[in-house]
Amino acid sequence: MRCETRLYNALNETLRRTHGIVASQFEFLSYLRDHPGSRVADLAEFFAIGVGATSKGVGRLEARSWVRRVPNPADGRSLLLELTPQGAELVEDAEGTFQEHLATHIGRSIAPAQIAELGQTLARLRATLEHGGVGTPVG
Repeated sequence: MRCETRLYNALNETLRRTHGIVASQFEFLSYLRDHPGSRVADLAEFFAIGVGATSKGVGRLEARSWVRRVPNPADGRSLLLELTPQGAELVEDAEGTFQEHLATHIGRSIAPAQIAELGQTLARLRATLEHGGVGTPVG
């Protein structure tokens, strides 16, 4: 966890300095880019955080005109999230910074084959934890 925290903190500062966003905003924007038609609840579930905190985070993105909430044509009671053109451009620009950051800080210590293996291992661990409901936020 300490490795992840150090990587995250360094990425946070790099994204703030380079793009004017923080890592959590980049993560939300990336998710919405990769999962069009998502709802706040989908973000909350994916990131294992509360719906209230997620909604507040989305609100901050809305205030910066990077995301908008639109009516769900399949269910008039819910809203879907979509990137604005500004949000799509921002996440595209920040993606390069993100990839470069990981390559610099992880690539110095771990060989490419080990990175792939580690990624697969962590994906299996996450799937097992999610399947078991481990760490699901309450409320």
